[in-house]
Amino acid sequence: MNIILILVDSLNKEALRCYNPETRCRTPNIDALANRACVFDNHYIGSLPCMPARREIFTGRKEFMWRPWGPLEVFDPRLPREVQAQGYNTGMVTDHYHYWEETANGYIQGFQSLEMIRGHETDFHRLPDTKGEVPKWVEKMSEHRSPYHMRQYYENIKEFGGEEDFFPAKTFSAAADWLDRYADRGSFFLQVETFDVHEPFHVPEPYASMYTDGIEGTSDDHNIWPPYQVYDDLDAFMEQATPEELAYLKAQYYGKTTMVDKWMGVLLDKLGEKGLWEDTLVIFTTDHGHDLGERGHFGKQYPHYDSHANIPMIVWHPAAENGGRRISEITQTVDIFSTIVEAAGGTAPEGTRHSRSFLPILERNEAIRDEAIYGTFGQGACISDGDWTLFKSPEKGRPLHTYSTMITRPLLVDNPIDGRVGALPPEPVATGKYDPTVEYPMWKTPITIDPRTYENFLFNRAKDPEQLHNLWDGEPEQRARLLSLLRLRLDEEGYPEEQMDRLGLSSVAPATAAPVAVPAE
Repeated sequence: MNIILILVDSLNKEALRCYNPETRCRTPNIDALANRACVFDNHYIGSLPCMPARREIFTGRKEFMWRPWGPLEVFDPRLPREVQAQGYNTGMVTDHYHYWEETANGYIQGFQSLEMIRGHETDFHRLPDTKGEVPKWVEKMSEHRSPYHMRQYYENIKEFGGEEDFFPAKTFSAAADWLDRYADRGSFFLQVETFDVHEPFHVPEPYASMYTDGIEGTSDDHNIWPPYQVYDDLDAFMEQATPEELAYLKAQYYGKTTMVDKWMGVLLDKLGEKGLWEDTLVIFTTDHGHDLGERGHFGKQYPHYDSHANIPMIVWHPAAENGGRRISEITQTVDIFSTIVEAAGGTAPEGTRHSRSFLPILERNEAIRDEAIYGTFGQGACISDGDWTLFKSPEKGRPLHTYSTMITRPLLVDNPIDGRVGALPPEPVATGKYDPTVEYPMWKTPITIDPRTYENFLFNRAKDPEQLHNLWDGEPEQRARLLSLLRLRLDEEGYPEEQMDRLGLSSVAPATAAPVAVPAE
């Protein structure tokens, strides 16, 4: 069975009709895939943001309790190598520029063929003009972000004409060409990634005005790349953002989603043209969603509300019951690793206990998880059982360390107090075998991160799907049940010793068996 993994970055369920029938956003090709395949309703993130999510996919390991964004570890398996060992040809087509940054070494090198589409976001593709004039929309983005980075993006794309020049067109067209070139050579695994619908929410016509009816102004007037990594910058943006500016921002997000959908159709049509549907597993998903001003939030930072944490996944399995079948069982990003390895005929290697294949769900309706555990390094830990969701934030003044076989320059660790891009890391305080599943010693390095919040949260998903009403104090039985389950699942998945003290879970007894949930209704 061939395997195709399609990753569309920062895609919200809210924008897709198969999850939100009332959405204004038009995605006919994704709609058609959902009608053909299986739609997962309770698929969750694991480790955030971009590269931590990809480490889960490539290695079957969650990392948010151990380290921030970084390269693959020496002990990590490599997904394409695991699949290649089963006799598969492997390839990747992507415009996700983080892969070729120093802080993401090791991810793409395992593929036998690789096509990189250059120039998205702040990819160091062209040398920006730091003194020349730029359009008003670039100046507008520069009000709350680095002007140099805004000029980098502009330099990369300033010669673009129509939509054929934009990244989804190039990426999905190249993926279709890959199938023409290699699909007849034997079983294959193709990973296709488009960095869109990630910001900047910059799209050509007809998409730029497709959803702006009744909204005054253009990108010259409204910021299409608001900040969110630096808390003060986000607060400053949200304080001045009018409802019209947020509406325009969402309209551009929808426009970009529709553009992605159109060009994804080129790849899906190629599957039909080459008769590949009958023997190809297709997994369509994202790494995380992206809040667009809800609750005063922008981006995908902790607290991890469902708006960006409960993410879309649509799967076509030739031998499964399909036809728009809805799947309510809980799955996570990390499960993609074991699923693809098993679909290729392999077995997930030791040390990847975080990942569970969801083929049993597709083939036999067998659940693989009772809860999802997720988070961002240095922030809180989250748990959801599908009915209830709990966010346990850090306690003030507790130590935090990174654990890695490497000492690397940090890219960005969700507003670290001690540095930005290119900063030298602090000096390690110790080395040892802190993770029993890893045969190599790790550096233990102190790091200071300013948590986004110390408040804890509890939500009833059935009664409060938008998660507006915090029941932490109002539902003590549910709070105790989920804290006990959180401790149990974290004990199973593993963590550095100080994390329990930091999260205030040291005195929480782990559940000995899954407690019976109080009904959400």
